[in-house]
Amino acid sequence: MKSCLLLCLVLVVGLSEFVEGSGLKENFYEKSCPHAEEIVREITWNYVANNVTLPPKFLRMHFHDCFVRGCDGSILIDSTPNNTAEKAAVPNLSLAGFGIIDDIKAQLEEICPGVVSCADIVALVARDSVSFQYKKPLWEVPTGRRDGTVSNVSEVLLNIPSPFFNFTLLELFFARKNLTVQDLVVLSGAHTIGVGHCAFFSNRLYNFTGKDNPSDTDPSLNKKYLAFLKTKCKSLADNTTVVPMDPGSSTSFDNHYFKILEHHEGLFQSDAALLTNKDSVKFVQEMLDSDDFFSEFRVSIKKMGEIGVLTGTAGQIRKKCNVVNH
Repeated sequence: MKSCLLLCLVLVVGLSEFVEGSGLKENFYEKSCPHAEEIVREITWNYVANNVTLPPKFLRMHFHDCFVRGCDGSILIDSTPNNTAEKAAVPNLSLAGFGIIDDIKAQLEEICPGVVSCADIVALVARDSVSFQYKKPLWEVPTGRRDGTVSNVSEVLLNIPSPFFNFTLLELFFARKNLTVQDLVVLSGAHTIGVGHCAFFSNRLYNFTGKDNPSDTDPSLNKKYLAFLKTKCKSLADNTTVVPMDPGSSTSFDNHYFKILEHHEGLFQSDAALLTNKDSVKFVQEMLDSDDFFSEFRVSIKKMGEIGVLTGTAGQIRKKCNVVNH
């Protein structure tokens, strides 16, 4: 898997893309569909109230959508006989919640047909699902995104950072989206909620340098945490077990991720990588202040939500989020 990712990287070094969030504004639907955001929030909160695992899923969906072709809802499009869509890529196989997005879209279509984009729904649901815990919006979501018409599996590994990445690769992939080292660190704080599959970190437990034996471990991992992880992921072959990314606080959106990171308990290599660069270490330490984390996350997630957006007459407003209009 790692060799494939690195090969993909070689193919794209030197490429850049247009990433700008112009054309978005708050309350974009104020006249065209006045209750749109209220409807999105109400439906989202109803689902989250019955399923605490949803917020990290929607936050990750938003991230994976924005990093491929910009925040255009292309993550929602289904594959067809003639095209394999983003959903089919390995990093996206564990995404969930598409049916909820479809439910929200269907209800909005009844009230305001052809008005609210799927891309905006993804951005709003990510915010609203995470905010349910606090019963107030944690960040602003300017709207006015339009939906893309292209979704290609081949573009996913070229754009989404891997949990196996070192700091240099993380910085590169974020810089290509016009995101800084500070954004990288702050947005990594999203790992305070949700789970990780053994397959994406068990090499740190059993095969860190390629020797494939129980003593070949990542020396940067906290030894007690390493022992705990081995009780969950018993071999390299385990690709079904999941482990909380932030033990003891995996359903609460807070700054606890940075506290465990300082104790070398980051689950992925990409987490541990944040402690290998002096600039990122500085930002990690700043995020130990809860107020600073919420303040900076508000800025970085809004910035991420503006990557490569389609506005004006670009793209389309899909009637169904999983199918391009014809």
